[in-house]
Amino acid sequence: MDWDKLKVFHAVAAAGNFTRATEVLNLSQSAISRQIQSLEQDLKTQLFERHARGLSLTENGEYLYKTAHEVISKLKDVESTLIDKKNTPSGKLTVTTVVSFGTTWLTPRIQEFMKLNPGIEIELIFDDKELDLSTRQADIGIWMRRPKQLNYIQKKLIDINYHIYGSTKYLEEYGHPKNIADLKKHKFITYGRGTPSPVFNPDWALKLGSKDNKKMKPIMKVNSVYGLLLAVQSGVGLAALPDYITVSVPNIVRVLPKIEGPKTEAHFVYPQSLKNVARLVAFRNFLYSKVSKWEF
Repeated sequence: MDWDKLKVFHAVAAAGNFTRATEVLNLSQSAISRQIQSLEQDLKTQLFERHARGLSLTENGEYLYKTAHEVISKLKDVESTLIDKKNTPSGKLTVTTVVSFGTTWLTPRIQEFMKLNPGIEIELIFDDKELDLSTRQADIGIWMRRPKQLNYIQKKLIDINYHIYGSTKYLEEYGHPKNIADLKKHKFITYGRGTPSPVFNPDWALKLGSKDNKKMKPIMKVNSVYGLLLAVQSGVGLAALPDYITVSVPNIVRVLPKIEGPKTEAHFVYPQSLKNVARLVAFRNFLYSKVSKWEF
């Protein structure tokens, strides 16, 4: 069985279609299709069912994918072990988290970590969809919920607190709300649909002051927490935002600061196989030293 063809098959099966697989493999759709067809010919069996919405695995395809998944995962573990035999933390470290936390809080602190650990190559992947750590799409996940997978090591990083925010520009024009009842007179922006929400109960602010749990109608929806911040900053309206994203942002203030939204937790997550890997330990210690000095 050709190893290159098997890697292409695994990537296509994980992606669910050729289009997404091209981004992972950096190959054209036609090249990927030829590799899959060739593998099916080699094995004399059909691995995929083709349909309008994409691809689905046949029974034999499921069996091969499970086996390939185990092999690739094991090889990644071996690679990590070999790289980290040195005492000095070195090698590549891939970290994934949601777009809002990654762009506004994590990225500004990475330069300091890289200066302290020049032998570590950092790759940051910001995506509101959770990557598969078991196949090492990333080494570390900073997730806005407790992971369901029992085979991951997980530890709470920080509590995520939410408040209502508005820009000074907007509040000068429409006035500062003095109580919950005043909120009904204001324009609200809220988190929209389209991607998995990194925010728990994103519409909580729209229900404030409602006796029948009826939501206020938002003036605008954005399916990005960072987009929400920019909309608030530009004066579109008020929005419920995580406190970490507003740090050092000019011309934005907390509205009715005693009213808090539902508190959630950010978790530091990684596979068991990376437990004692030097570069991961170095990054974990650095990150916890940063959150211990900051109140969100």
